[in-house]
Amino acid sequence: MRLLHTIRAVLWAFFGVRKRAGYEEDLGKLSPFATIAVALALVLAFVGGLIALVNWVV
Repeated sequence: MRLLHTIRAVLWAFFGVRKRAGYEEDLGKLSPFATIAVALALVLAFVGGLIALVNWVV
């Protein structure tokens, strides 16, 4: 459950739209190490997906 909550918070941060209450709730519950690790993993997955898409199209 904690991992899913971290993933959801990072995805909201990527999207850039979040209510202030949600941000403050995440600030108190999430560990910085887990948040950074999930963010790096999602960035790598996103970039890898874009590279795969470009190679598939071209």
